[in-house]
Amino acid sequence: MSTRILVVDDEQLYRHLLKVNLETEGYEVSAANDGEQALEMVTSRQPDLVILDVAMPRLDGFETCERIRQFSDVPVIMLTARGEEQDRVHGLNVGADDYVLKPFSATELVARVRAVLRRAKSNQQMIHKRYFAHLNLRIDFARAEVWRGEHPVYLSATEYRLLIQFAQHAGRILSAEELLTAVWGESYREDKEILWVSIARLRQKLEEDPHTPLHIVTRSGLGYMMPSSDTSSIDEKGS
Repeated sequence: MSTRILVVDDEQLYRHLLKVNLETEGYEVSAANDGEQALEMVTSRQPDLVILDVAMPRLDGFETCERIRQFSDVPVIMLTARGEEQDRVHGLNVGADDYVLKPFSATELVARVRAVLRRAKSNQQMIHKRYFAHLNLRIDFARAEVWRGEHPVYLSATEYRLLIQFAQHAGRILSAEELLTAVWGESYREDKEILWVSIARLRQKLEEDPHTPLHIVTRSGLGYMMPSSDTSSIDEKGS
């Protein structure tokens, strides 16, 4: 089955260019004109990836992404003509997995698409046991579900992959470079901003008090870690 990509842009020219370039690479592409239509198509067509423009009338890309994250962990790449740091950070904060600045080359776009899809696909390839528990946090790898106590936690594909890095290396300090390479790819090795935003967002979802984290802690000057105490892996029967 072909990989399904949903392109969301109110500009017909960009929709056409994206569709042509992605279909040339073998992807199955559908298109939405605005955020409201995009929300309906994410539900009905269940794409493997969403490419979402920021500047759209009525429902902009930020709000559309935020609403998608309320019910789906589909990877999202945001398109924006805005190069300001605060716009990139805002996109990551609402759950985007990556962003591409307009104008962009077809080569760059396809490379970003492949990288995000590869990260999403490899989430399950790293799993050795079905369950993982740390304090009140529980991960069901088979279903890609995360629970904090009795409450489900909804993560984006990138947030989930970042959490898996900590779970699989519990008790070990991971440097920013290690995390960026493992989760985003070698080309992101120096992009500390995307890591800071993602960890902050992950803490907001996982921690009782994000300012005093227990699951993902900072080791000043070294990196981040999930402390090994009270950490356990559980076999496939959950025992």
